[in-house]
Amino acid sequence: MVAGGTGLTGDRVVAPGSTARVLVAATARALRGTDCADLGQPATLARIAAAPEAVRRTAVARAAGRAALSPAQVAEVDGDRVARWLAEQYPRRRYPGVLLGSPHGAAVHLAVALGMPWLPTGFEVTVRWPEGTVDRPGAALDHGTALAARLLAGNADVHVRQVHCPASRGTLAGSTVALSVRWRHLPGAYRRFLADRLAPQAPVLVLRDGRTWPVLDVGSGHSFQVGCPASGLDPVDFHPDSHALRQVLRAAGGDDARWEPPEVSCARGDAEHGVESGFVHSVREWTGRRGHPLHQVLVPQPEALSATVADLYRRWLRTAGKTGDRLVVECGRLLDPWQVLRAGLVPYWCENATRRAVAGAEWWLAGSAPFTSVDVLPEPPGVRSPALAGLPQWLAVAAFGRRRRALDRTAARGYPVTAVPTRRATEVLRAQPYDLPVPPPLPVGAALAALREDGPHQGLALC
Repeated sequence: MVAGGTGLTGDRVVAPGSTARVLVAATARALRGTDCADLGQPATLARIAAAPEAVRRTAVARAAGRAALSPAQVAEVDGDRVARWLAEQYPRRRYPGVLLGSPHGAAVHLAVALGMPWLPTGFEVTVRWPEGTVDRPGAALDHGTALAARLLAGNADVHVRQVHCPASRGTLAGSTVALSVRWRHLPGAYRRFLADRLAPQAPVLVLRDGRTWPVLDVGSGHSFQVGCPASGLDPVDFHPDSHALRQVLRAAGGDDARWEPPEVSCARGDAEHGVESGFVHSVREWTGRRGHPLHQVLVPQPEALSATVADLYRRWLRTAGKTGDRLVVECGRLLDPWQVLRAGLVPYWCENATRRAVAGAEWWLAGSAPFTSVDVLPEPPGVRSPALAGLPQWLAVAAFGRRRRALDRTAARGYPVTAVPTRRATEVLRAQPYDLPVPPPLPVGAALAALREDGPHQGLALC
């Protein structure tokens, strides 16, 4: 068992570059009035993007192995210490509310507009797999079962979802094991944060990723899934006979002849970024005792929240006397909520660079009033996959701008296998004209009303 206050630091435990980690860092900086210029990305491998595939895959795997935990270190993970590290990144003051939930860039923009912190309901851990191979999900499950048991031995209040997805992780799926650790209850560090930092009767919002995926319940708090929604593929695409799977495994250095995924126990379980029902129940109990309103937002697809928040930003900016006609399309970890506020931009966030995510931005733009300028920040995923959007599709998004149509050349250079740090978004957005002063914080009531009125058109459910 891990003794309280001991074990690895949260900075060491939470996977470098994981979406939740970057989003907390970006939100905390925005609430301090600073940008993300100091947010890099460990082991940036842009310089070898043009190297032969075998060389590039080896370099990527070695860099990931250095940043990942060793199997022995998994026993030192303390979930409450991680929660404390996440919460302590925020300035010490009273807040008009808090957002909890699944990682989503639009949730961060909403939190910053409201002047609230955003905290994830789980975190990602990557662990070295020295003898791993990308094309053997059964072996990944065997190795992950031992790792999950070590982690759960010291953290009885979490659920461990292991994700083996060569489509979204590429060669890393064969050199490291990805564990999505989700709290089953409101962790003690979060309880103390809410008690100390929330203003009286301040609302608590829980945003839940409603996507589903086939899951194997291994038991004892451990579950396993092959593939993931963020891959841009469907569950059927991870079947051994799938042409898309063959392309994915070939690009990751694997052999489709060895692909034998384990049988699933639930065909429509919640995906890795879902929120545990026990977590929601404990939040409901806490808010009920303390007199804080609780609101839940169910997000069926990432683009639904992105579109709703972008529309909300546009109305908010126009109410503050700004044009609301300048758009930035962010992607993955390429975002900077403070620079978006400083420049008076409307933000639309794509979860990743898949065709599906980019098509969501195109559909929203096609149904929106025109923007005078559109800046696009496509984050290269670092892998090759048939599900990825090509640069022409990203250029089509930028083409919606009436006067300015810009696709960041640095992000496009070496796409899709290069690596671009978060600070690249800051560099691009710093070049935008200032539109000061920053609007006063968005009233919570107005945001809830917009989610309630406009959300259903995008498929959101607010309760």
